[in-house]
Amino acid sequence: MITSNGKASILPKSVLNGDRYSEEFEECWQKIIAPESGDCHLEGTQETIAELLTPTWDMVPCGRCSMPVAARNVGMPALLCPCNSLPNWPNTELPAPREPIKTQDQLKTIRDRLVDNIA
Repeated sequence: MITSNGKASILPKSVLNGDRYSEEFEECWQKIIAPESGDCHLEGTQETIAELLTPTWDMVPCGRCSMPVAARNVGMPALLCPCNSLPNWPNTELPAPREPIKTQDQLKTIRDRLVDNIA
């Protein structure tokens, strides 16, 4: 993440911690949304985080690697995917980006599906 209008960068070492985002990632997010951080954007893209948080943008899978990328609701799509500058990407050997998994919620979903199939 490039912050402070291009003057600094942030890269948390871990993003997920079990069923939630890591403390390091949460601290990074707080820096990103802080007004004193100025314009922030993901390295390899041009759209700022502030722009992406408006209703003008949706997140869709990249056609190349299925990483979430920004797409305008109306008008031209974003020019670049963050994977554009990554060598040897997509790498299907690595886990795909995802949200934290709440184990108890997943187990309840599996249980409910099993109960429905037995009935």
